[in-house]
Amino acid sequence: MTADVEEEISVKVVAIRTRTLQNHKALDMLLGSQGFLEKRQLLFIPFCLLFILAISSNSVIIHTIRTGHTLQSPMYILICTIAAVDLSIPMTFAPKMLLAFLFDWNEISLIGCLVQMFFVHLTSSFQSTVTLIMAVDRYVAICNPLRYNNYINYSTLVKMSIAALMRNGIFIIIFTIPAGYLTFCMSNIIEHCYCDHMSLVSLACEDTLKNNIMGLAAIFFIAGIDLIFIFFSYLKIFIVAHRTTSGKAREKAIHTCSTHLIVILMGYLLALCSFLAYRIRNSVSTDTHILVSVLYLLLPSCFNPIIYGVRTKEIREQILQKIKGGKKCSVSNIG
Repeated sequence: MTADVEEEISVKVVAIRTRTLQNHKALDMLLGSQGFLEKRQLLFIPFCLLFILAISSNSVIIHTIRTGHTLQSPMYILICTIAAVDLSIPMTFAPKMLLAFLFDWNEISLIGCLVQMFFVHLTSSFQSTVTLIMAVDRYVAICNPLRYNNYINYSTLVKMSIAALMRNGIFIIIFTIPAGYLTFCMSNIIEHCYCDHMSLVSLACEDTLKNNIMGLAAIFFIAGIDLIFIFFSYLKIFIVAHRTTSGKAREKAIHTCSTHLIVILMGYLLALCSFLAYRIRNSVSTDTHILVSVLYLLLPSCFNPIIYGVRTKEIREQILQKIKGGKKCSVSNIG
């Protein structure tokens, strides 16, 4: 009898590793109370609006820069790049999350979970890296303007982007692949709306110290290193800007850099909140943690293009011209 029980348990363990992972509990916990379970579909409305805002606003920025003849300098190309990243991030998880809210489609295979995990972390990490390249661009433009065209050009941006993409991809692969080899014998329910590293690893019934170390190492060597260089770049920029004799040049430099800093601070603060929520799970409810993690990905994608569109004069003027041009065309066609 004991042998039969052990064999049955062994079969169940193997089945759990290969069967579908369900995040049904994650959706319930996001509601914050079983009493709101029947109103789950209401979650579709606010998150769908945020998703539409992220897609539409970033598409406007990308189209404006690509079609604007005066917006082809490296700085605007980088703004276009970060808009493309902000456009990609919601696409990695939001469509499935919204379908789960609306139709209760909560199942995802282990392979699908790992693929989603990889692209969620890759796109969000590249957001940090693009802000670092933007800091380098402003550093050269303000601290060494005579050599700007020699150091910063389209070829340099492509090389820096490829190097950053390879660095981020390698570190993310390092912790994504081992997560797929863990034994999930505790539960097959991911308490989240999408697959991320910590949510999946927390289901394992074996020692996950190595997985946690690899995850922390990736955070340090991607976001941590980027933040260190961003800090020193802008520190040097503001020192040089305050020493300049031209008040107008100083004002323009500070305005441009402050726009970038607003975007950087918002992204890193939300990331820090999500990171701390994992480390103090006993003090933070599961539904609050899930909400913070989702907003950490969605909010920058929604508001970054708005910040750049409002605070960057050249982009704002191009958008207004297109709106006025469209209205004139409509009036002339009616006439």
